[in-house]
Amino acid sequence: MAIASPSAPSFSASSFCCTRTESTHITRISSRPVLTRPNGFLTRSVTRQPAIVSRLNASSTPSDGELMYELHHSYRWRKGPWPVYVTLPMDTVGPSAQTLRRKKAMAQSFRALAAAGVEGVVMEVWWGLVEREIPKIYNWQGYLEIVLLAKRFGLKVRAVMAFHQCGSGPGDPFWIPLPQWVLKEMDKDPDLACSDRFGRRNVEYISLGCDILPILNGRSPIQAYADFMKNFRDTFRLFLGGVITGIQVGMGPGGELRYPSCPSQKLTWAWRSRELGEFQCYDKYMLASLNACAWKIGMREWANGGPIGASNLMQDPENTDFFKTDGSWNTPYGEFFLEWYSGLLLLHGERICQEAESIFRGTEVNMSGKVAGIHWHYGTQSHPSELTAGYYNTSIRDGFLPIARMFGKYGFSMCCTCFEMQDGEEKQINAVSSPEGFLKQLLVAARICDIPFEGENFATNLDDESYQQVLKMSKFHSDGLETPSFSFNFVRMDKNLFEPRNWVSFTRFVRQMSGINIFRAKLNFGGDDVTLPSPSAAAYAGAVVAY
Repeated sequence: MAIASPSAPSFSASSFCCTRTESTHITRISSRPVLTRPNGFLTRSVTRQPAIVSRLNASSTPSDGELMYELHHSYRWRKGPWPVYVTLPMDTVGPSAQTLRRKKAMAQSFRALAAAGVEGVVMEVWWGLVEREIPKIYNWQGYLEIVLLAKRFGLKVRAVMAFHQCGSGPGDPFWIPLPQWVLKEMDKDPDLACSDRFGRRNVEYISLGCDILPILNGRSPIQAYADFMKNFRDTFRLFLGGVITGIQVGMGPGGELRYPSCPSQKLTWAWRSRELGEFQCYDKYMLASLNACAWKIGMREWANGGPIGASNLMQDPENTDFFKTDGSWNTPYGEFFLEWYSGLLLLHGERICQEAESIFRGTEVNMSGKVAGIHWHYGTQSHPSELTAGYYNTSIRDGFLPIARMFGKYGFSMCCTCFEMQDGEEKQINAVSSPEGFLKQLLVAARICDIPFEGENFATNLDDESYQQVLKMSKFHSDGLETPSFSFNFVRMDKNLFEPRNWVSFTRFVRQMSGINIFRAKLNFGGDDVTLPSPSAAAYAGAVVAY
């Protein structure tokens, strides 16, 4: 049942009511996508060759009306180069961010990665470690050591501004909460955390409803994120554009632009259990925003909470009033709510992109944002798990093109996981799951908006078949492009990566991505440069100290 809104804080309605988002429906005229806008006008998107065609194809999929994509091109595919980066372990930096842990093992690992032809490493910079105890007091020492080590071995660094919680709780070995001073504010005002209709609060990320409100000792969350990025820029200025070539800005739980509709620790198996997720709109700030938007259009009865009949966490969407094929998601009320809910997420992303672009302008680093790989209801009409995460993407509406446009507006690349997943395997467990269909929609949106793409794997241990699937999806994005604009983040480095069999598969994959058969690297053994084919690299990797 919808929960009534509490008394709204004394702020103007405009501070809560996000601008109504522009609904984008995809039709087909000739061979190019045409965007149908709510005002009835048609505008043809301008795309470069090769043409990208979006079409509704009900006959070739298990689900009628499922949105499918195909590429038509006139260029011959060129192999790579697609740079490969490796994400560092979560506990690379100690609890106080003061030191780099396992320095000897890390140096040997970096040497092996450089020898394998890896472009660089991905370094997650945790807000909860760097600004742990006191606002505006930052400790970057451990991360500075990583950057210096990467420079020593000729590796590039992608830094992730991680404004979210890591791990499930104090018992988790990789537990990194939000800064302590932020948690104290949450204790004073529990509505700073997202909440579902049952009153369950999620402290992985600060509620989007208070983005621009001075709830953190006089600063808004957006200001706190901006101050963090400014201090990072000033501290690492000498390395920006040289060693540090990329900045990925966290925008939600797991660093992804989404709501915590399903706790992050559950996402490792959520698609297997087909969780629909819960709308996160019941803290007082989100409810105040919803209330303001509903009153603005004269629909006060829509102001009291999320949709009625939107399910439990684990339930068949066809048994729900909101998500079923002919459910209320496709009614004027459903359209209003979903546009508000997704619009607030998009507004949150735009605020962060705008700050980050301004802060890092002129530093020659590539900016990126991450979208969650939520694919387990992609074959349904309503795509419920995407809707609860904040993606207004259904069988009749493209919810990712507005996100791609927003990233493109600020010069951001788009990142997403699941590149190793195959429909054939997933559909054996969940018939309506389609990681490939989901990814293809994202990749097409990125190409339409002419933005680069960063792929990631979801599973931690990949076999040769998984690597070939990554290559397949990489080709889908880059096929026909004059200048390759794809890169891959391997998640993540651990002792299993350096096991001889795994290392051989990984180094073969790196060579396939880069389009070379032999690689050179300075191994720093006191002699000249050494040219290594993959067997030698595999033998060398065996010397890496275990974690």
